[in-house]
Amino acid sequence: MQVTNTLELSAVVWREDGIYVALNPEFDVASQGKSVEEALRNLKEALELYLEDEDVEKPSKAEAPIVTIVKVDVSGSTSSLRA
Repeated sequence: MQVTNTLELSAVVWREDGIYVALNPEFDVASQGKSVEEALRNLKEALELYLEDEDVEKPSKAEAPIVTIVKVDVSGSTSSLRA
């Protein structure tokens, strides 16, 4: 009998070139979609497939990373960067 556990993992989502990218930093797994919801659904599926691998070390409890914004000074043109 197979036991199923549920992990709460982090997801960082951003828009890139017209699509949404979703990244799980704990396992460095990413996916994408046309909306935030689609990107997260695809990330969930990608993580489930990744964790099916018996060689992957599965944490019993994952500690959420701290995600924040860091402001840096940049010289030159930054027109393509977010302000």
